[in-house]
Amino acid sequence: DMVSQALALARRPHVVVATPGRLADHLRSSSTFSLSKVQFLVLDEADRLLEQGSADFSADLELILGAVPARRQTLLFSATLTSTLCQLRALAANSPFCWEATAPVRTVEGLEQRYLLVPEALKDAYLVHLVQSFQDQHEDWAIIIFTKTCKDCQVLNMMLRKFSFPSVALHSMMKQKQRFAALAKFKSSIFKILIATDVAARGLDIPAVQVVINHNTPGLPKIYIHRVGRTARAGRKGMAITLVTQYDIHLVHAIEEEIKLQLPEFSVQEQLVLDILTQVNVTRRECEIVSGPG
Repeated sequence: DMVSQALALARRPHVVVATPGRLADHLRSSSTFSLSKVQFLVLDEADRLLEQGSADFSADLELILGAVPARRQTLLFSATLTSTLCQLRALAANSPFCWEATAPVRTVEGLEQRYLLVPEALKDAYLVHLVQSFQDQHEDWAIIIFTKTCKDCQVLNMMLRKFSFPSVALHSMMKQKQRFAALAKFKSSIFKILIATDVAARGLDIPAVQVVINHNTPGLPKIYIHRVGRTARAGRKGMAITLVTQYDIHLVHAIEEEIKLQLPEFSVQEQLVLDILTQVNVTRRECEIVSGPG
């Protein structure tokens, strides 16, 4: 909590690891500690912190940048540093050192990447079928399903649970405590399926995951790279399957261009999907009613 953190900060630690929001809160509310002697400022997931939009950190970062000395070294880390870099150079008066690891292929070798072309109306039935077949074949596999919105994340979680799948949700509308509880369940391996939005899944310490399913095709290749990077870690094998509707084909082409790979198709017997379609759609509607607007 804030009080115990304030006491720890008053003891002038050598290293402070913080989210911009929490550090800014301490700067605003406490006179017992100062950042005036800081020599190194490290921004991890730098592109995410400096992106305008869903989670805007700019006010907090401005406060922090004003509290650290001008003569400091700024280090920016990210797997996907992009155009944000140009804006960043302006942040550091004494030109920051930027190191970017450029690889000819942006995703790892042990990762099998596939796409599945699905009509929009059958998307959820395909998802349930995929989850069912992975669970049937590999009971011990852990799966992360990425969704576009918090609402989608919540509804899909409720829906999968109604089909008796051991799933937990992780999205930014949840309180921190709920997020920790959900993650703990997933890490304990009792719950094999994690449904998450991009905001919630950034920079998490998640154990071995065998499959990533993209319920939506990411609009940006760098988000795709982050998502699929959740599997095939530390030399292990993994699989990523992206559900692609007729409206997403241009997005897949952009991803393929970025990762320098052409995605092969994942084959599914459509009849098996059609067999569960009505049940899935009815269940989804029930869950949408329960979860309310938003």
